[in-house]
Amino acid sequence: MRSLPVAVAASAAGILILLAPPTSANAAEIKVICSNGIKAVVEGIRPQFEHTSGNSLAIQYGSTAELKRKVDSGEAFDAVILGADAVDGLVKAGKVSSATVAEVARAGVGVGVRAGARKPDIHTADGMKQTLLAAKSVTYAKEGASRAFIEKMYDHFGIASEMQPKIMISPGSGESDAMVADGKAEIVLTLVSEILPAAPGVTLVGPLPAEVQGYVTFRAGVGTNAKNANEAKALVQYLKGPAAAPVYKAKGMEAR
Repeated sequence: MRSLPVAVAASAAGILILLAPPTSANAAEIKVICSNGIKAVVEGIRPQFEHTSGNSLAIQYGSTAELKRKVDSGEAFDAVILGADAVDGLVKAGKVSSATVAEVARAGVGVGVRAGARKPDIHTADGMKQTLLAAKSVTYAKEGASRAFIEKMYDHFGIASEMQPKIMISPGSGESDAMVADGKAEIVLTLVSEILPAAPGVTLVGPLPAEVQGYVTFRAGVGTNAKNANEAKALVQYLKGPAAAPVYKAKGMEAR
């Protein structure tokens, strides 16, 4: 008969084995296609997800429009995390399983300036209008999900023609942030989640006023031809779970 200390030690070892993540031999590499708009959140949850699941994430980031084109052209993936309209389109095209789709978060459009610069008044619609008119230059991404809201705001204020000479279109939100950080542009307009956590040298002034605010919703889903479908489903579930909720808030997003 085993002594009590030996029995306790054996029991503890068994529990540790049950709680340990899968061994590397069983680990999967989950290929993820992910929008820049939710990149900060995904990078925030990545270490814990990889630790608890034992799987690794191989993530390709970019604008939703750019990434959807790649998927349409045959890019292989296990999971997508993109703007809602793009995911819906991939479901209709038979590339994403509708049963796996989940709405995970949304982000509003924000205003950023160079770190250390005076923060302009954007608290009211009139303040935002005057800030835009006074700005020497404004930058945002050519295919950014927020562009439609930004240009709709110009129309709402009746200042589209006045804004045209000062607009500096960039290939992506990262480039727009860099232009402001380098002093090449005065204001960046993009999703709050692309300024608050991830833009060195840029300070978030705040979100657009409610009157002109627009939200980009993000959905996640698993590919119909996913190599690691079960592991990808676990990632989608994690993005909807309690461990991810505080990360959304910290990165300027709202969990859905």
